[in-house]
Amino acid sequence: MGQIISIVNQKGGVGKTTTSINLGAYLSHLGKRVLLVDLDPQSNATSGLGVGRDDLTKGVYEVLTGPHSFRDIIVDTAHNFYKLAPSTMSLAGANIELVNLDRREFRLHDNLLEVKEDFDYILIDCPPSLGLLTLNGLVASDQILIPVQAEYFSLEGLGQLMSTIGLIRDNIKPEIDIMGVVLTMYDSRYKLSNDVLHELYRHFPSKIFRSVIPRNVRLSEAPSYGQTILQYDPKSKGGRAYERLAREVIALKSY
Repeated sequence: MGQIISIVNQKGGVGKTTTSINLGAYLSHLGKRVLLVDLDPQSNATSGLGVGRDDLTKGVYEVLTGPHSFRDIIVDTAHNFYKLAPSTMSLAGANIELVNLDRREFRLHDNLLEVKEDFDYILIDCPPSLGLLTLNGLVASDQILIPVQAEYFSLEGLGQLMSTIGLIRDNIKPEIDIMGVVLTMYDSRYKLSNDVLHELYRHFPSKIFRSVIPRNVRLSEAPSYGQTILQYDPKSKGGRAYERLAREVIALKSY
């Protein structure tokens, strides 16, 4: 059965979508069946995989609010074994519209049950906020992957995220687990980057991925071409880092 991983950090600009897109690409490259669910109304994961949201008539919003299912909306990507549940403009209103629906925190969880058997990994790219959409992402997940940018403001936001995860454990889903924290936009030339890494080890001694994602121009260029780093420049530092991360994620599942 597929493992559902939410990629979440309520702070924007930490490499969350970059991690979602490229981790999915390398997991599929390593032979895993992957679905990426774009839960962010900004649709960056959708466009980053070369899918134009203006061409879509339905997406994740139509699944969460009905009447469609994931099987109705899933589209192919340029990679074998890698599918996308796209985001459309409609998703922007979902935080408000979900409020009045039954099982509002479980809408994503309930709908993913239909396709969970079809994939080895289902990755959820959550919005940079802690609203109802992100709550749906967290409740639907088996595990949570947290990208953290190598700067101090990123550490400040972690406390709030950990509190939210604690509330979900206490009230909704006791078995939810933190898979790990991955450091992004790391530059070894700066003392600050190393300080943040040490601080993360202090807070999450056994939950830090060894794969550190460097600050890399090729990584930031790839989405503007609608490509993953695996397509755009797999030999770049960013490409090699995401391949290592994918291998780490696969190794965790085999324990």
